[in-house]
Amino acid sequence: MVISFHGGEFIKASFGDTTLAFNPVSKDSKLNKTRFGADIALVSLDDVDMNGVEQVTHGTTVPFVIEGPGEYEAKKVTVRGYPSLSTYKGNERYNTIYFVELEGMNLCFLGALGTKKLPPEAKEGIASVDILFVPIGGEGVLTSAEAAEVAAEIEPSLVIPIHYGDIGKKDALKAFLKEEGEEGLKPVDKLTLKKKDLEGKEGEVVVLQST
Repeated sequence: MVISFHGGEFIKASFGDTTLAFNPVSKDSKLNKTRFGADIALVSLDDVDMNGVEQVTHGTTVPFVIEGPGEYEAKKVTVRGYPSLSTYKGNERYNTIYFVELEGMNLCFLGALGTKKLPPEAKEGIASVDILFVPIGGEGVLTSAEAAEVAAEIEPSLVIPIHYGDIGKKDALKAFLKEEGEEGLKPVDKLTLKKKDLEGKEGEVVVLQST
């Protein structure tokens, strides 16, 4: 699997011939845009910073779109969505937490989660997380300190912070790394890994360079 970060909360995860896009940035957003074809697009919050399905529709590639709670299956990928709350941009609204099973790995994408208290249904449904994508920028989503608490509660193998810099507080990444005892951790362009690469890892933080 190859994972890359495209600013905001936009994550691309590819394995084999299949590509997933989490919270793609819309062409109407002020954030930087990236365009490619995705087989599955997951939108956790209906906002231009996260609902850019058109940006991952390219040529003949039209994604299977997941936009809320429920159970889904496409391209041999299983997805479960759980409702939660966010106050991104000042308004309380629903955010979806996604739990994705693919290539023998479990991914948990918290999206624009705004509270460190996970809904009971989500807490039960996201057990055994390999890779956790957690917002850290505050201003309607988790703060850096809250994100560290949630990551410790979920106990994933790897933690990948999202929602900082161009979309959250500018010092959020520095604050999060301090919370995790990882000051000075250098970002990488992309993360390439297999299930066996996660063996023995407990809450290891990986910072992806926005492209």
